[in-house]
Amino acid sequence: MLTFGSRFGLQPRGPDSPALRFGTLLRERLALGCSSGADPRSSAPGGELPVIRIPQRSRLRAERRPRRAPELRLTRPGRLLITGKRPELNQRAGYTFGKFEPVPLVSRGWKHRKAAGDYFVINNTRSQPPALPEGEEEGARQPRGKVPTFRSLGLCAELLDALDNMGISQPTSVQAQSLGALLRGRNVLCAAETGSGKTLSYLLPVLQSLAAGRGDSPGDDGPSSLVLVPSRELAEQLQQVARPLAAGLKLTVQTVGGGRGLGTVKRTLARGPIDLLISTPGVLWKALRRDFISLRNLRHLVLDEADTLFDESFVDLLEDILQHSHIAGHPSETLGVERKAQLVVTGATFPGGVGELLSKVTDLGSITTIKSKGLHHLMPHVKQKFMKVKRTDKVSDLLQMLKELVAEKAGAGVLVFCNSAPTVNWLGYVLEDHGIKHARLQGSMKAEKRSGIFCAFQQGLMDILLCTDIASRGLDTQRVEAVINYDFPPTLCDYIHRAGRVGRVGSKVLGTVISFVTHPWDVELVQKIETAARQKMILPGLQSAIHHPPKENILEVSEDQNSQTIRTELSSE
Repeated sequence: MLTFGSRFGLQPRGPDSPALRFGTLLRERLALGCSSGADPRSSAPGGELPVIRIPQRSRLRAERRPRRAPELRLTRPGRLLITGKRPELNQRAGYTFGKFEPVPLVSRGWKHRKAAGDYFVINNTRSQPPALPEGEEEGARQPRGKVPTFRSLGLCAELLDALDNMGISQPTSVQAQSLGALLRGRNVLCAAETGSGKTLSYLLPVLQSLAAGRGDSPGDDGPSSLVLVPSRELAEQLQQVARPLAAGLKLTVQTVGGGRGLGTVKRTLARGPIDLLISTPGVLWKALRRDFISLRNLRHLVLDEADTLFDESFVDLLEDILQHSHIAGHPSETLGVERKAQLVVTGATFPGGVGELLSKVTDLGSITTIKSKGLHHLMPHVKQKFMKVKRTDKVSDLLQMLKELVAEKAGAGVLVFCNSAPTVNWLGYVLEDHGIKHARLQGSMKAEKRSGIFCAFQQGLMDILLCTDIASRGLDTQRVEAVINYDFPPTLCDYIHRAGRVGRVGSKVLGTVISFVTHPWDVELVQKIETAARQKMILPGLQSAIHHPPKENILEVSEDQNSQTIRTELSSE
């Protein structure tokens, strides 16, 4: 019977097959050649046996390589970044999520009513504010020759002496970047996190420029420099900072704010030549309408806390004020008899309409943007705690927390933020019933009653201040060690400003932010914050650049009715 192999001319299979005999012979010859050192082909008939050789370069490289066990390089996990009630959701600071890796969230199920009592903490990973030059990386040290000083930045001797008297010896990163550009006459947009020293970054070069050009002053025809701020409290605070600096240069500083009557405003503006005027938009707009003041000879125009000034409640007033001033489009236009005003815009966040409005008064290409590294990030040096609480338990939890803070940290400042003026008043009555000394600050208060409240808090006459977001913009709160969000802020922008009341440059204690999370819309914002903290990313929906946005997208973040009430309070200035 013919097999498949014989039909096609193949060799038979089995123990006597040629293939098997050849394989046996090959193994014997190779073994013989390796043991004797001879070439196997020399003993093979015809030298037809194959020889497998390793390239000499590869063989020598393998021989030189030391044979040792492979090493496993593990990243240091570092301290705990996020801790909570459930340890399995804790995260180390050294861990980084992949691009497509799911991010576990403690707050994922917080919209359910059974989540009450849960919490998580974002721990501080740095020991000082990142705005300080040596604080940009924990434990990092910069060479002394590369650390800038106020003297090396070109400040005059009078300002250096004033800074020494104020106990300020070293500029922050933002100040080091801003001073040079402003002294060269450039229009500047400074975007930096709260508490980074933006006030001095524009006050110092403006005052020095005023002193250098004193002989070119046209007289008493309007102020030489103007600083616009969104609230009376911020205007009063800015005056307290500017006057000691201007005293050595023999410059005059005046402040006007709303709620005091136009007669008082007229008398203040008529006192003589004003080198630096600090004002709120509302009262300045009224003074321009009644010809109490002229901005024709303005040399500097500063828009401080731009995210609030460019809000919809202020933007119409601001646009009218900008139309009365002449903004330079090039540094050369700030010199000479027909000089124009140098523009400075500062803030921690910027709404979408900034570029659209500024493009009406100057060339956007002439604006130099200075942006800090920590902009729109959660502050790495401030501890932040989020607590899911029932609405009915908020008051009792707050009372217990305030009593503990007063007992543990006597003399420490505490800010309690609410989203509306009625909540501030009602909560104040509750604290009075429990014998807790406090003060209240909200926009619907009369000017004479509201005046001096924040100054008294800064001086330590009371330790607890109940307030709306009117106290979250720009105010210097170095003595504050705890911020409590009784009402969770309506936007991420508001959260950044409230949290910025602690951990400021010059503060002795880094501070803590505690937030009560109650409503489902609060949970959505908290989830964005927790995701940004775990991924080490910026908070979503915030801007820091000037561009031409579509008109329908001027407001990126929709605000609820409480937030709109806050803006209305601020616009009453």
